Amino acid sequence: MEKTVSTLEDTAKTLKLLGDNTRLTIMGLLKDGECCVCEFVEVLQMSQPSISQHLRKLRDSGLVKEQRRGQWVFYSINDQHETYPVTRHVLEQIPDQKEKLKALEEAGLRIRCDL
Repeated sequence: MEKTVSTLEDTAKTLKLLGDNTRLTIMGLLKDGECCVCEFVEVLQMSQPSISQHLRKLRDSGLVKEQRRGQWVFYSINDQHETYPVTRHVLEQIPDQKEKLKALEEAGLRIRCDL
């Protein structure tokens, strides 16, 4: 597999995006799998439009991918992005977000899409 080297400008843009607490938390939540917007709303206790703005920035930069399944849009980390190695390294340095998703699941608020 050919290693892609990101430019200094691309790396700076990625780090700037990850420098926001909300976007970094979103990426931390996505580190272990995909999530739906409504799950981010519950975990982060923020409005859907606010979460959508953050996701739009991450998606427009190519750091995350979206996939529509019925009425739900699921987001996941784009591990093919040229700055993914930097993103992965940053995410390895932050506290694990699994407990937030586990609490959401225990409250019956995790989205399960079986389409």
